[in-house]
Amino acid sequence: MPGYDYEQFKKAVYDLTHIDLNSYKEKQMKRRIDTLITKNSIKGYDAYVDLLRNDKKKFDEFVNYLTINVSEFYRNPDQWEYMDKYVIPQLMKDFGKNLKVWSAACSTGDEPYSLVMALSRHLPLEQISIYATDIDNQVLDKAKAGLYSEKSVASVPADLKAKYFNKIGPSYQISDKIKSRVTFAKHNLLKDAYPTDCHFIVCRNVLIYFTEEAKEEVFTKFNQSLVHKGLLFIGSTEQIMNYKDLGYVRKDSFFYEKP
Repeated sequence: MPGYDYEQFKKAVYDLTHIDLNSYKEKQMKRRIDTLITKNSIKGYDAYVDLLRNDKKKFDEFVNYLTINVSEFYRNPDQWEYMDKYVIPQLMKDFGKNLKVWSAACSTGDEPYSLVMALSRHLPLEQISIYATDIDNQVLDKAKAGLYSEKSVASVPADLKAKYFNKIGPSYQISDKIKSRVTFAKHNLLKDAYPTDCHFIVCRNVLIYFTEEAKEEVFTKFNQSLVHKGLLFIGSTEQIMNYKDLGYVRKDSFFYEKP
């Protein structure tokens, strides 16, 4: 790409978005960005930065494209089953009914809404509260709208799907009862302060795109966010290799406890 080199482009993007591209795997991210520039028929990074500065729609498209959003309800159902049988009862035994739950990098809301439904098997809805965050305003807007494709909701248990979704044409609208239990906020895992005193943090299939250093930083901060005996639930494509060094005990393949 002529004009800016990629290093200058990363700095310009940080000034515009506070997204630090240095924390992403470079080859992968650069390829994605080059594809987007070509798609917009733009010559070079500098011209693309000008477009991002002056066109809100293109800016939103860029952030949305950058924050890789592949999300679905009850992703990896066997892990949610394990959570239902063992994790939630243990959390309630240790901390009671007022659980502080954070869904980090929540994308389009599939995950925090899944958490509300999973908890609803153990608690009345009015006692459930999920704090859900993402770096991307566009996906947060989608999350608040609560409208999903058939594919997104395919793994939702049948009784919960019948109870908490309305079918609208080919899409599914989630019930306001579930929506009202989630508070959405913008948050950058690599820059912003983390919530404190969490009993349960869920962050799945996001950190695979981060460098090893960035991953370690995030896992360390999650540990600091958890209360003792609090749990972290990560994605099936992820593992914390040095979990003991970072202050965790492994409870199951994808669940880690702060002892």
